[in-house]
Amino acid sequence: MSQYIFRRLLIAIPSLLGISLALFTVLALAPGDPFGELAANPNVPPEVAAELRRKFGMDDPVLVRYWSWFTAMLQGSWGFSFVSRMDVDQLILQRLPTTLVVIGSSQLLALAIALPVGIYAATRPYSIFDQIANTLAFIGFSLPTFFTGILLILLFSITLDWLPFVYRADIAETGWRFYWEHFKQMIMPVTVLGLFQAGSWTRYVRSAVLDVIRLDYVTTARSKGLAERVVIGKHVVRNALIPVVTLVALQMPAIFGGAIVTEQIFRVPGIGSLLISAMLANDTPVIFAVTFVFSILVVFCNLLADVIYGWLDPRISYR
Repeated sequence: MSQYIFRRLLIAIPSLLGISLALFTVLALAPGDPFGELAANPNVPPEVAAELRRKFGMDDPVLVRYWSWFTAMLQGSWGFSFVSRMDVDQLILQRLPTTLVVIGSSQLLALAIALPVGIYAATRPYSIFDQIANTLAFIGFSLPTFFTGILLILLFSITLDWLPFVYRADIAETGWRFYWEHFKQMIMPVTVLGLFQAGSWTRYVRSAVLDVIRLDYVTTARSKGLAERVVIGKHVVRNALIPVVTLVALQMPAIFGGAIVTEQIFRVPGIGSLLISAMLANDTPVIFAVTFVFSILVVFCNLLADVIYGWLDPRISYR
């Protein structure tokens, strides 16, 4: 297992290098200049602006600038934010845990809904439960996250006044109240993301289980007298989840994209909202670093999916 993971990491390194070069080139050639506002400021002498551009290598060729960034990254420096006046790596580390907690909790919620509902609906196709589950699933992934987010804010924050609609990182409470306040403000963003993914995944789980449950080896297992829960749990679900894992891994970019919108709605201080604010301020180092972090997370999720394949299907070898 460890050797397999090590080989996969070696394969991922060239992919991340290619992604970083492509991102850096696109951002370097994009219109706009992080020093444009500084150069237009009459209070800043032109020679000071020129010296700052020279210091940060803004006038160097793209490949030279990329090599400078790459060597600095290997030494632990991801650049400097022109807007926040602090190192980019520190800025990201302040916000990354919040994003991971919100996204991770939402995906666990989506799986907790999609797996049992999809499996139960597949074992009773075209029943009342199946029709209701399909209808709710269609509604779930048809409504965009910004629409459901606003609906939850209007209902639970404005009308009922139960939940805060602005995510605060600086909660003054201590003890169990600190964790309770954090939990309350996570409920709506996690619910919005979780229900959106659960609607899509429920359909895929149902379809995958229906495809497997009709195969000959499932009929053979039933003819041996095995209990239905054993047939479904051991022989059907384990094989049906393989395409579902593939789907989840392929949808990770869309999941992070949806998290950016949700963070903006609920003012979650994560790297998604950091990316939006950096784009509005044309803070190129932050834009590049946040986008590259999203790429790393997507590559890691695909590696995790490859490991789960071997656990679901014993025919897959890690050698």
